[in-house]
Amino acid sequence: MISYMSLEVQAEADFDRARRRAFFVRIAARLRRECSRLLAFGEIREGHLAHNRHRLGLRDVEVSKIVGSVDRYEVFDRGFMPAKASLAERWKRVDRAFHSGLDLPAVRLYVIGDSYFVEDGNHRVSVARYQGVPTIEADVIEFFPLHGAR
Repeated sequence: MISYMSLEVQAEADFDRARRRAFFVRIAARLRRECSRLLAFGEIREGHLAHNRHRLGLRDVEVSKIVGSVDRYEVFDRGFMPAKASLAERWKRVDRAFHSGLDLPAVRLYVIGDSYFVEDGNHRVSVARYQGVPTIEADVIEFFPLHGAR
C-alpha cells in the first residue's frame, strides 16, 4: 500500500484497476474469438464423470491453479478479475483486509485433476490473484470418477 493513501482509497483504486483488467481481457478474448469467463465446475465435473469425492483437508494451493468456480463463474473473468460492478463492496472489503494484514478464513475448493474450482471464497481468490499472492490456504475436496476411486 502507498503510505499516503487511506485503505478506502487504496481499495477503490485496486477495484477500478481490477475491473479495467477484466474489461481489456474481455475485449482481447472477443477479438481472438475466445471465452473470457471462468470455467464452470458443473460442466467440468460432468465431462469427467467425477461424481465421487474425498476431502483432502487444509492445504496451500497455488492461486494460478484455480481456474473456475462452482457458482460465480459468470461474474469473474478467466483471470479471476471482477467482471461486474456489483462485486465492488465485498471485493473492496476483502482488499482492505488484505492491506491490513488480517487473516481471512480458508477458501473452500473443489479439485479435479490439477484444476481447482472455488466453492466458497471467490472474492478472496480474486483479491489474491490481483495482489500477486502465490498461494492461498484452502479446504480442498477432490472429485474423481469411479474408476479412479481410492
